Amino acid sequence: MSISQAVPASKGVLWTGRALSAVVVLFMIFDGVIKLPPLDIVTRTMTELGWPADANVARLIGIVGLISTALYALPRTSVLGAILLTGYMGGAVSTHVRIGNPVFSHTLFGVYLGIILWGGLYLRDQRVRALIPFGR
Repeated sequence: MSISQAVPASKGVLWTGRALSAVVVLFMIFDGVIKLPPLDIVTRTMTELGWPADANVARLIGIVGLISTALYALPRTSVLGAILLTGYMGGAVSTHVRIGNPVFSHTLFGVYLGIILWGGLYLRDQRVRALIPFGR
């Protein structure tokens, strides 16, 4: 089955995908926006994670996350955004592994978010369903 022949999702499936995607988008907007101003809590957390206590580093990470999130939220660029956010989450996972944070609550949080973002995209985008044909 080619991408153009993919079966469109029902309204319920489509809205479930949109809801899952919205959870990721809202979390990532919060994550990115709190890194923009020089907040003390962000600087302290970055230091605890082994990053420099530099507001510009936090700001850059926040901007990268926000741009990736915007690309994910837009239907035409959602796959590119999902790929970029997957890399972003991979960086978060590696940071938590490196400092020895708890596995299920901290380290795998990026994996959980990645599963939600790809699940949401899968449900809302027939191109992705055609590329990954579960159950066919």
